[in-house]
Amino acid sequence: MITAGRVSINGDVVTTLGTRADLARDEIKVDDRRVTGTERRRYLLVNKPAGYVTTRNDPQGRRTVLDLLPRVREYVYPVGRLDYESEGLLLVTNDGELAASLTHPRHRVERVYEAVVTGVPGATKMRKLETGVVLDGRRTAPAEVRMLGGHKSGRDDHARIRVVLREGRNRQVRRMFEAIGHPVERLRRTQLGPISIRGLQRGKARELTQDEVHALKRAISSPPRRPETKSPKS
Repeated sequence: MITAGRVSINGDVVTTLGTRADLARDEIKVDDRRVTGTERRRYLLVNKPAGYVTTRNDPQGRRTVLDLLPRVREYVYPVGRLDYESEGLLLVTNDGELAASLTHPRHRVERVYEAVVTGVPGATKMRKLETGVVLDGRRTAPAEVRMLGGHKSGRDDHARIRVVLREGRNRQVRRMFEAIGHPVERLRRTQLGPISIRGLQRGKARELTQDEVHALKRAISSPPRRPETKSPKS
């Protein structure tokens, strides 16, 4: 069937024997009919600690988020990324369609973070975060930022800031704060769309409920909420 050109992957006809594809991620068709699997759909919420990589395998031998899921036999994978030093909410699934929708910028699914940064940004810098900073020659989308608290420890000032993004560039929160001169010391993602890690211990995982899965799908299909434009207080 392959050498006869009857098989396609993601719309492209493949004729090379041994071509690999993932039924959970890829659209595989034979004679223009989609091949479907019977594998159980898994939706797992993980509270990632620092010191884990967000991937299935790591060439450097570091611990991966899948090490936090010892009893999952299905071929699951992380939705999006949290960098090695970052903590918090991570969704792991084998539902390729949902994963693609959650990470596609068109849907603008909210990602909520809490960042502890060096120094205490004033109103002007907070407003700059809201309206967008230029990263790699392109301005970030409007965001919501709110000061959760600031304190002094010895000679150092720190601030804890809540950030709501609707796009997911590489290390975006860290780079945004670096752009305004307040590097991130600790970063934790607390929410993805309607799903929160409240009540889930660090390093633990649990299955999403059916209601939570339905809520995620509704968040994808609903029009995105416009970010608030109110100026933050210093």
